[in-house]
This record gives sequence, C-alpha cells and structure tokens, in this order.
Amino acid sequence: MTHAKIEWDDLPVTVRLGSFCPGNGGAAEFHAMIELNDVFKNTKEQYRILDEATNRLDLKGATLVWKHFFVSDAFNQSPYLTASAGEAVSVVQQPPLNGSKASLWLYFAENAQMSNDPDGTVIMRRPDFTHLFNFRLHERSAVESQSPLMALPSSIGHQTDRILNRYCQVLSHHGCTLERNCIRTWVYVQDVDVQYTGMVTARREFFENEGMTPQTHFIASTGIEGRYIYPDVLVHLDAYAVAGIKPAQIKYLHAPTHLNPTHEYGVTFERGTSVDYGDRRHIFISGTASINNRGEIEHPMDVEKQTGRTLENVQALLADAGAVMDDVACMVVYLRDTADFALINRYLELNYPTVPRLTLLAPVCRPGWLVEIECIAIKSINNNEYACF
Repeated sequence: MTHAKIEWDDLPVTVRLGSFCPGNGGAAEFHAMIELNDVFKNTKEQYRILDEATNRLDLKGATLVWKHFFVSDAFNQSPYLTASAGEAVSVVQQPPLNGSKASLWLYFAENAQMSNDPDGTVIMRRPDFTHLFNFRLHERSAVESQSPLMALPSSIGHQTDRILNRYCQVLSHHGCTLERNCIRTWVYVQDVDVQYTGMVTARREFFENEGMTPQTHFIASTGIEGRYIYPDVLVHLDAYAVAGIKPAQIKYLHAPTHLNPTHEYGVTFERGTSVDYGDRRHIFISGTASINNRGEIEHPMDVEKQTGRTLENVQALLADAGAVMDDVACMVVYLRDTADFALINRYLELNYPTVPRLTLLAPVCRPGWLVEIECIAIKSINNNEYACF
C-alpha cells in the first residue's frame, strides 16, 4: 500500500490517496479521500469542485465503483448528489469538521465490470467473484408521495426489521445470504443517543432468526449517528457482500487482549473481518472506540487519550489479520464534539500523517465515547487455494 497527497493549484481540494498496485499483474485498487479547502464557496460550487476533483483523478484507468458523500445538510444538498450509471452512491449527513459542505470517499478498482440491477444493487464483476453494493437502504414512515412533515410515526425497530428483510431478499436474488456473503455494513441512526437501542434490539432479533448468534458470527459494522435525505428515515443501511466467497476465506478479528466480544454488552457485530483472495487480503475494521477487554470506556473525558487507545485497538485488530497501519487504504474518524477537531486533527497529522482519512461530526453509540475510527486495509498475500481478487 502506498499513500499520497494530491493538490492542484487551480482547485481548492486535498486528495489523500491509498493505492494498492500488486506487482503480479493483478487489479489495482484505490481509495481517495477528498476534502474541500475553500469553505467560502456556495453549495453548488463546492459540489462542482468535488466533481472536478473526481474527474481529474487518473488511476491507471481504474473504474469508479463507489462514492460516499458525507454532507452537512442531506435534505437541502440532495439535488447535488450525482452518480453515473454503474456507481454505488452512499449519502449520510455527517458534517465534515473542516467546515465544508461535503467530503467524498471514492473507491476505484482496475478492470472492473460494473452494472446496475433493477433491485438497486450495484454489481462489480471480477473473473471469479461478484461484489454486491447496496447503499442507502431505508424505510420511510410515510409513502414517498407524502411530505416528510406529514409522515406518520414509525419506530426505528420497525424500520430496521423492514430494511434487513428487504436486503435479505436482494441477497437471495443474487444467490447469497446475509450469514454467508455479507462482509460489511454501515448503520446510520438518526439521534443515536435515543434511537440506538431500538436498532440494536431489532438487529439482534433479526440475526437470531438468520442463525447468527455469539456461537456463530456477526458482520463487521459501524453503527453511528447519521441522517438520510428524508427526515422521517430513522435508520439507513449501506452493505457490501461477495458472491462466490467460501467460508474458509473469511476470518473474524477479535484482538482479545484489547477488546471484548460485542455481545457481552448487548450488540451484535464483529470487531473486524478479513477476506482472503489468491493475491491479497481485504481487511474491514468496524467502528472502534476507546474500550478495553472488559467492555469499559478507557480515558473518560479525554479525547486525545481516547484517540490513542482507539488507534491502539485498531492496530490490534489489524495485527490479528497480519496487517499494520501502513496497509491501511483509508480511515474515517468520527468525533462527538466539534470543539475536539483541531486537537485531534493535529494528533493525526503528527502520528499518522500519510494515512488517507476524513474527520466527521458523528456522535458514537455510547455518549462517553468521544471518538470512533473505522478503516479498510489491503495486504498482499500469495494463496494458491483461492482465486485472485
């Protein structure tokens, strides 16, 4: 993995790029984290600049697979959220903490054949595996034609259950199941301090019905504050699955010296998951906070020490997959308090200056956690038992 920072004299953005370019002729992969530097531009102009930066990236002819928009006002900025055919697009109201209207996370893959399924799935086909992206899965309180202001009440548990049911139907259409093929989810909860418990309860019950228990496994996930473009959507889901994957290719990461199993405090997600292909290992680290292996918050009220412990936990999970921070392709940092941004931005610049990242306003699921971090890493391996990525 190589890291680079890209800037143009005539375009006020910073692009932090993580590049995995195997020397054996395999497909290259790229994660680009784009931040706007001129926060005085109006909304339309800020989105134009993000589009221009996306178009300027020339990454060995790699195909743009997904766009994650992190925005300050999802409802009012929704007209500017564009995508081309074959691109998966995620939208979540998690304001960039540098003061801009939006930040952007892009994923590119070389020699990717992209298509859209009528069920909303964006499909990336490789010779031996099919990668399925289902973003912005949501359930509204009222029918689509009604004004959001006229929406009828609907519980987050009901919405969570409906979303997961629909996602399982989509997976079944592609010959997959939640238990066997889903690798990673992102669960965005409106008003997480109040609503998170309802989502957790509904997810746990749904997983149990799917045969997913502490004795089997769960799914790597981030569950955090985030709003969708409709105010009546209490929860929405992004998900990634791989068709054609074998159970032996998947490993669930634990790092028991640093972290406890999540089910011990009532939630149902994996700390991290790695997926082995013949030529590389994909590592998905879930949203991780300052916690010890007894489930207790480490360093209450000290955001800098919490950040240090959080990154120590991330590194322990990476080590469980045989990886280090230099293998990280991208990192997302979530802060509860806007006042902590300057301190934590300085901390990251001093300690992890090359790792591509975005820093966002998004309260974590436990109020005492001041910071949460997730990441994706890619490590070169050589395993003849499996087909290449």
